[in-house]
Amino acid sequence: MKRQRIVLSDAAVSDILEQADWYESQADHRLAERWKKAVTATFLRIAKAPRSGPLCRFKADELLDVRRTLVTGFPKHLIFYRFCDKELFILRIVHGARDLEGLF
Repeated sequence: MKRQRIVLSDAAVSDILEQADWYESQADHRLAERWKKAVTATFLRIAKAPRSGPLCRFKADELLDVRRTLVTGFPKHLIFYRFCDKELFILRIVHGARDLEGLF
């Protein structure tokens, strides 16, 4: 399968940066950098096999095609995405304990 073009929503960019800032303030810059690299690696993994993430079971009809996958090395964080022929659209990157459907 051909690799997807990766597009991030504004919310996804914000999610990445906010989590990196939190890791830097709570631990150190190395953890923040590891987070950013793990997110990037996960994007690339999804792009190679976009159907690998299971479909979410959200109630809203407009979210029926949303998939999720874990961030490599950060198993409590989820990446939510959808894809079409040539585009992988990253919706959010959030901790799995949050009200997930409410974030959309």
